[in-house]
Amino acid sequence: MKFKVGFGYDVHQLQEGRKLFIGGIEIPHSKGAVGYSDADVLLHAICDALLGAASLRDIGWHFPDNDPQYKGIDSKLLLRRVSELLQNKQFNIGNIDATVCLEKPKISPYIEDMTAVISQILGIPTRDVSVKATTTEKMGFVGRGEGISAYAVVLIYANL
Repeated sequence: MKFKVGFGYDVHQLQEGRKLFIGGIEIPHSKGAVGYSDADVLLHAICDALLGAASLRDIGWHFPDNDPQYKGIDSKLLLRRVSELLQNKQFNIGNIDATVCLEKPKISPYIEDMTAVISQILGIPTRDVSVKATTTEKMGFVGRGEGISAYAVVLIYANL
């Protein structure tokens, strides 16, 4: 088997009065992420990691922020489309390891739901999806509550 690794990173500003979506789940909070789509930083990082591992460019190339069809789109649909692109190229997903960086709110109570959503969309077992959360100890834009970021590493392999 041919194994390939991909890395993804995404960041969005936080703003009062917007909805906050992380990992396909709406998280109750006074601030939400700002973006052209629903700004789901975790799903975007996973999309970029999967696309990178398969040498299929990046999320912005496939879903440009100047295309009206993607305005306000649910990022779960983007992840599903990325999964289809990988399947068309004969790749399977081995596992995903992701970290969300956010000072508030605490997302630990939602991680199992996020993992279930991601595994269902990608058609992989929940044991192959790891979602973790951390703060930046009040440092930087994340620590000041101005933004949210996420990192993802994936392993894919050729279905030959």
